[in-house]
Formats: sequence, C-alpha cells, structure tokens
Amino acid sequence: MQRWLFAHFAIALLVSALGSAPSVAGEVRFGKNVRIGGHDVSGQTYNAKRRGRFYLHNKSPKQPGCRWVKNADGSRTKVCHWKRKTR
Repeated sequence: MQRWLFAHFAIALLVSALGSAPSVAGEVRFGKNVRIGGHDVSGQTYNAKRRGRFYLHNKSPKQPGCRWVKNADGSRTKVCHWKRKTR
C-alpha cells in the first residue's frame, strides 16, 4: 500500500512541476545585411507563430521562391527554396 501511495505522490509532484515550469518562447530577428546563401533576409522576424525554413540547392530547385505553409498547430512557416548564389 505504501509503494502505491508513494508512486501516486511522485507522479503528482512531477505533473505539478512540469505544469508550473515557464514556457520557453524566443524570437529571431534578422538585422541589417543578413544573407542566407547569398539571398537577403534582412528585417525579417520569426517566432513561435511565424517560422522560417530555408533550403539552399546547388542546382536550380524544382519550384524556386518562397511560400507560406500552414502548420497543424495554427502557426505558419515561410518555406524558401533557393539556388545558392556564387561569388
């Protein structure tokens, strides 16, 4: 009986600790003259609701450019398929 009571107490303590933990939220803000693969991404901001995903290809991608995609959790992701620029 004591093991059962201890197990329930431990589970309740763990659940309460996880529930009261602060959520981690971050924001990425690209500053001036920021480039990804030679493409300018200056002034763009991404957080939990607006995300960014950038793919760089050595050859020309099948569908080049950027598009917004809705996620299951209600957020949106900007997906960009770019050809890597040469110097």
